[in-house]
Amino acid sequence: MERRSVLEKAGTNAIFVLTDLDQNISIEDTRLRIGEYKNQHIVVAVRQAEAWFLADSATLSRLLDSHFHVEYPEQETKPFEKIRDLFLQRTGRGVGTKPILARRMLKYGFTIENAAKHPNCPSAQYFLTKLQTLASAN
Repeated sequence: MERRSVLEKAGTNAIFVLTDLDQNISIEDTRLRIGEYKNQHIVVAVRQAEAWFLADSATLSRLLDSHFHVEYPEQETKPFEKIRDLFLQRTGRGVGTKPILARRMLKYGFTIENAAKHPNCPSAQYFLTKLQTLASAN
């Protein structure tokens, strides 16, 4: 059974799809790739969602055990590779796969609020505002 059907049968009022552009040219192309459905909200993060990890300077500083800041996290063309290289340079260890990195970031305090505080991370700010707006409407 499709995940959407399972969620709807469970009484879900809204489905949020958080995605990134990946190889799509535009946000519209990404929306077309996903498809439009009733009670669905699509938020396209950036080319790669790992840019939000780069925007959370506090969490990365804890993980790297030294001050860390990227001025324009969303301009990084390959944020996962940037993070992987940083870990190798500063700690001598890798970060594993993207899911492993995500779990580690969450364990050490990553939040969308932290990423949204970065002055040059508008997609995180947009996502947080979208969630807050939808929550207050319900």
